[in-house]
Amino acid sequence: MTCSLVVAIALATQAMAAEQPKAATEATKAANNALLKELPFNDKTSFELAHKGFIAPLPSEVIKGKAGNVIWDPAKYAFIKEGEVAPDTTNPSLWRQSQLINISGLFEVTDGIYQVRNYDLSNMTIVEGKEGITIFDPLISSETAKAALDLYFKHRPKKPVVAVIYTHSHVDHYGGVRGVINEDDVKAGKVKVYAPKGFLEHAVAENVMAGTAMSRRASYMYGNLLPPNETGQLGAGLGTTTSAGTVTLIPPTDIIEKTGETRVIDGLTYEFLYAPGSEAPAEMLYYIKEKKALNTAEDSTHTLHNTYSLRGAKIREPLPWSKYLNEALKMWGDDVQVMYAMHHWPVWGNKEVKDQLSSQRDMYRYINDETLRLANKGYTMTEIAEQVKLPKSIANRFSNRGYYGSLNHNVKATYVLHLGWFIGNPATLWELPPEEEAKRFVDMMGGADTVLKKAKEYYDKGDFRWVASVVNNVVFAEPGNQAAKNLQADALEQLGYQAESGPWRNFYLTGAQELRNGVQKLPTPDTASPDTVKAMDLDLFFDYLAMRLKGPEVEGKHITLNLDFTDLKQKYTLEMVNGVLNHTEGMQSKDADATITLTRDTLNNLMLKQTTLKDAKGSGDIKVEGNEGKLEELMSYMDNFDFWFNIVTP
Repeated sequence: MTCSLVVAIALATQAMAAEQPKAATEATKAANNALLKELPFNDKTSFELAHKGFIAPLPSEVIKGKAGNVIWDPAKYAFIKEGEVAPDTTNPSLWRQSQLINISGLFEVTDGIYQVRNYDLSNMTIVEGKEGITIFDPLISSETAKAALDLYFKHRPKKPVVAVIYTHSHVDHYGGVRGVINEDDVKAGKVKVYAPKGFLEHAVAENVMAGTAMSRRASYMYGNLLPPNETGQLGAGLGTTTSAGTVTLIPPTDIIEKTGETRVIDGLTYEFLYAPGSEAPAEMLYYIKEKKALNTAEDSTHTLHNTYSLRGAKIREPLPWSKYLNEALKMWGDDVQVMYAMHHWPVWGNKEVKDQLSSQRDMYRYINDETLRLANKGYTMTEIAEQVKLPKSIANRFSNRGYYGSLNHNVKATYVLHLGWFIGNPATLWELPPEEEAKRFVDMMGGADTVLKKAKEYYDKGDFRWVASVVNNVVFAEPGNQAAKNLQADALEQLGYQAESGPWRNFYLTGAQELRNGVQKLPTPDTASPDTVKAMDLDLFFDYLAMRLKGPEVEGKHITLNLDFTDLKQKYTLEMVNGVLNHTEGMQSKDADATITLTRDTLNNLMLKQTTLKDAKGSGDIKVEGNEGKLEELMSYMDNFDFWFNIVTP
C-alpha cells in the first residue's frame, strides 16, 4: 500500500455511475487477445500454490460498523470466478491475478505459521510460539483484524497474543492493531510491539502532511468509487480493495535498527533485515530460523510493485530495493524453505524461493540501471518509459507483471528521482497552467468542434492514448462541453479495459465515471485519525499547522506565542512572520503576544474537535497570559481542505 492513506477513501460508499459504461471496442479486444499469446496462461502453478494449505473459507457475513456501514463484504468480488475466461472488458492478465487474489480464507503456510487472506487489502499472519501467538501486520481496520483473528481461533487453540510485528509503515500493515491487542496489555508489558526504525515517524507523517490530496487520489487508485463488476473495479492487483473500518495505531515498544539484529520472540528466533527506503520509508524483512521461513514484507510479492505510488508519495528507489533482496539471498538463501509476504500467496521450496527473489532482484535493478543508461544518452522521461522493456526471462513470469506498479510509471519515477521533473528542454521549463494551455491548443487546432470531430476519427482507429491526450485540452478549455467529456470518458474507459495494472484500470475508469457524471461528494474521510494525532510528535504537529497557514492572507501580519506543555516539560515559541509559521523548541520569547499553558492531551482534544478553545479555557485546561485574542487570530488563519477537488476537470 500502499499502500499508506488508502484506507481513508474506503469510508466512502461506492458511487454508481448514472451513465452506463460502454462495451469493449474491437481495438480493445484485439489488444487484450494479443496478450494471451505472449504469456504462459496454461501454467496453473500459481493457482495450486494459492490453494495450498487451505483450512477454512472466510465467513460469509458482511462486516459492518456500529452505524450499519459496510466495512468489508467477503462476497464483493464473487463475480470473479476461478477458471472463467476473461471478459472483453478486462485485461486477461489482470483478470488472472484477480482470480488468484480472490482465493480467500485461513491458510497454513508451514507448521505453526498461518495466514488470513482477503479480509482486507493485505494479509494477516499468525505465528504460534511457546506461550502464545505473534501477529504480523494486522490489516487496515480493527474490525477486519478482529474478524481475522476470530477465524483463526475457530480452527486453532486459543492462545494469548504476546507480540505484534509491523513490517513497515503503511496503514494496511498496522491500522487494525486494536482489533487484536489491548494497549493496556502493551503498557503492562504483556504484549510487545516490534517495528523497524523510523516506523512511527513515517506512519504518522504520510497520513498528515499531504493526507487530503493523497486520499482523494487514492479514491481513484483503489477504485473505491467504482462498482465491482466486469466494467468496473476488479481489485488493486496487490489485493482486492481497502476495508472501511476504524484505523488505529499503537506505538511500537521495540525497534529494529539494523540488519542482523536477532530477537527471541515467544521461543522462536527471528533474524531481521532492515530495508528502509524500499517499498516503504521504514521496512524490514525477517527470517524465523526454526521454521526456515522468510517473510519479505512487501519487497517481494507476486507483482511488480510501485517505486512510485499513483496516489502520490515519495519516490522509492529501485537500486537499494534490489540490493535488499540480494542481501536476503545472501543471508538465508541456502536455508530457506518457504517465503511468504504480506500480500498474495507463499512460495515453497528452496529453489523456488531463490528463483523468486533473484528474479525480482534483477527486475528492480534493471529498471534502475536501464533508466539511467538511457538518461545518460540524452533521452527524456517519457522517451525512456516508452523504450524500456524488461528481459523476457523476467517479463514472462507472472509474478513480475505490473499488476500494482507498472514498468512505465516506475521508469518515470526513477528518472524524476535522479533528474527531477525538468527534462532539460527550456521549452518545458515554464509551461502554462493546464487551463490556459488548453485554451490556446484548442484555438490553434481550429476550435472544439474541429478537435472533437478529428479525435472521433482517432477513437474509431483505436488510438485511445492520443484521444485521451488531445480531448483533455477541450475539457480544460471548455469545462461545460459535455460532448468533449463523453469522448474523453470513452477513451479513458477503453484504456482501463486494456490496463494490466489494477491502479491504472481504476484511475482510467474512475476518471471516465467522473467525466460523465461529475464528482459525487460522498462522506469524507478523516486522514488524521485519533491514534495518528496522538502519535504525532510536537515538531510534526507544528509543521502540520504551518502547512495549513494561509500564507498570502497573513502577509504583513506578525504573531508570537509561547507554549508551555506542563506534562511533557517542553516549551515552544511559535512565530507567524513573512507568511510562514516557525516553531522553536526550548525557547520562550520575551516579546510574545501571549503565553499558553496546556497539556498534550488538551492539544489532542482540540485537534480532534473533542473540545473547543473556549471550553478548554473555561475548564482551566488552557491558561493564557497576555493577549489571548492572538491565539484565536492565529487559528483563524488555518486553512481547511475540500476533499472532493476536481481531478479530470478544471
